[in-house]
Amino acid sequence: MNREIVSIGSREERSQFIAQRFARYINGRVLDVGCDRAHLKRLVPGLDYVGIDVGGTPDLVVNLEKERIPFPDRDFDCVLCSDVLEHLDNLHLNFGELIRVSRGHFVVSLPNNYANARKPVERGRGSIGHYGLPVEPPVDRHKWFFSLSEAGAFFEGQVGRHPVELVELFCIERPRNPLVRAVRSLRYSNESYLNRYAHSVWAVFRRKA
Repeated sequence: MNREIVSIGSREERSQFIAQRFARYINGRVLDVGCDRAHLKRLVPGLDYVGIDVGGTPDLVVNLEKERIPFPDRDFDCVLCSDVLEHLDNLHLNFGELIRVSRGHFVVSLPNNYANARKPVERGRGSIGHYGLPVEPPVDRHKWFFSLSEAGAFFEGQVGRHPVELVELFCIERPRNPLVRAVRSLRYSNESYLNRYAHSVWAVFRRKA
């Protein structure tokens, strides 16, 4: 899998990355699933934009654990869904919903949950973020635990199961010292390296006619 070196911290930075990296696909009527504060609306003005989320400041509040995406089939030229599906028990159903409401491209990302949990576990920190056991019920947690390889295989496996074509598939890695990256690349196979250190995997699909 190809990798790109990208620094993404806040949700706004993620929206900035999406606006720049996927500009060729973002046009016409756009649905932003898990939009948070709808940063993309400001970053790419002139769109027929609709943002949905369970929190933040969306155009429409939608709880995808309980509701389907409330739009007709093929309603959007572009659908965006970044780091959302891993929060949902009904991940597979909602992936199908992204396809249903799209008539063009849709961009989806999943985090590398294995990499995010590996360091705290190996270093004995006692907390593993979205998979821990806090005293109070968590506001947000991941429902799925998977590696980068599994996330990539999931995306590739949707071709043939749904009327889609996979246009792009790549992962991103945070900026690191080039020497450290080189040493690690020599130590681990490509797949093992990406599972240990890549941050997330991104896919661009196109809905078939």
